[in-house]
Amino acid sequence: MGFFSKQFIDVIEWVEGEDGVLSLKYPMEDNEIQNGGQLTVRESQMAMFIDQGRVADVFTPGRYPLTTQTLPLLTNLKNWDKMFKSPFKSDVYFFSTRDQMDLKWGTAQPITIRDPEMGAIRIRAFGNYSFALTDPKLYFKTVAGTKDVSHVSELEGQLRSGIVTGMASGLGGGKTPFIEMAANQMQLSQTLQTALDPFFSNYGLKLKSFFVQSISLPEEIQPYLDKAAGMRMLDLQKYMQFQSAEAMVAAANNPGGGAAGTGVGLGAGMAMGQMMAQGLKGGGGDAAESDPVAMIDQLHGLFKKGVLSQAEFDTKKAELLKRIK
Repeated sequence: MGFFSKQFIDVIEWVEGEDGVLSLKYPMEDNEIQNGGQLTVRESQMAMFIDQGRVADVFTPGRYPLTTQTLPLLTNLKNWDKMFKSPFKSDVYFFSTRDQMDLKWGTAQPITIRDPEMGAIRIRAFGNYSFALTDPKLYFKTVAGTKDVSHVSELEGQLRSGIVTGMASGLGGGKTPFIEMAANQMQLSQTLQTALDPFFSNYGLKLKSFFVQSISLPEEIQPYLDKAAGMRMLDLQKYMQFQSAEAMVAAANNPGGGAAGTGVGLGAGMAMGQMMAQGLKGGGGDAAESDPVAMIDQLHGLFKKGVLSQAEFDTKKAELLKRIK
C-alpha cells in the first residue's frame, strides 16, 4: 500500500513571484501526477514535460486536463503497468515568456572601427535592451538543462559579450561615418538589433528591443573632432562674409568715429564682397579669380588691416594652400 499512500498532484501551475526567473522546475519530488488532473499555463508562460530525459510535450497558455488523450507522447514513451495506469510521473518545467526589460550593455573597453572619413577610430557605446524567451526546447537544451531554476542574471554576461562582439562586427566595415552614427542613434539601434538577432536566437531567445543611448570617442580625440566639425560647418565664403560683417560693425562702433575707421570697414567690406563674388562665379569666371595664391594675398591684406587675426589668417591660408596642386 506504500504506492497508494503517495500524494497525487491534481493541479500544476506556477504563480510567478521573483523577477528575473526564466525557467522553474515544478517541485514534485516523488509525487505523481493524477491522471485527469489540471495543468494551468498562464499568459506569458509556457510549460514543458520531460519524460526519461527527453522533451515529451510543450504547452502554451491555457488549461489542460492531463489525460492519456492530451498526453499521447507521454503514454507512448512510458510502459505503464495495467494496474497503475492512472497516475504517472514526469518532470515539469515552466518558462517565463514575458519581456525581460531594461538590461544594460556597454563597451568596457573602446572598440576599434574603420571610419570612412577619420580612418581607424576607437569608440565607446552604452545602452539597454530587452529580450524574451520564445523557444523553451532550445533554451532547455542550451542554457537551463536540468537546473531547478534559471535567472536572467546568469545570462547577462554572455549576452553583453555577444552584443559588443556583434557591434564590432556590424560597424567594422566602415560604411557609416561616426558623425552619422552619433546623429541618428535610432537608425543605428535598429541596424544593430538586426545584426544581433541570430546571436539571441541561438539560445531560444528573441531580442525585443535594442537602444544605443550614447556613442562617443575617447576624450583625447574629442578636440580634433570638434575642430573638424567646425571647419565643415563654415566654408570659405561664409567665413569671409561673417568676418566682413564683424569688421563693418567694429568700424561703425570705433570710438574715434573718424573717416579712417569707416574707410577701413568699407574697404574690408568691399574686399570681402569681391572675394565672395569670385567664389560664387565657380568655374565660369576668370581663372585668376579662383587662384588660391591670389586669395591668400587678399586675406593677407585683410590681416594687415586688422580685420583678420593671426590665427584666422593662418587657418584659412592653410586651407587655400591645400588646393594648390
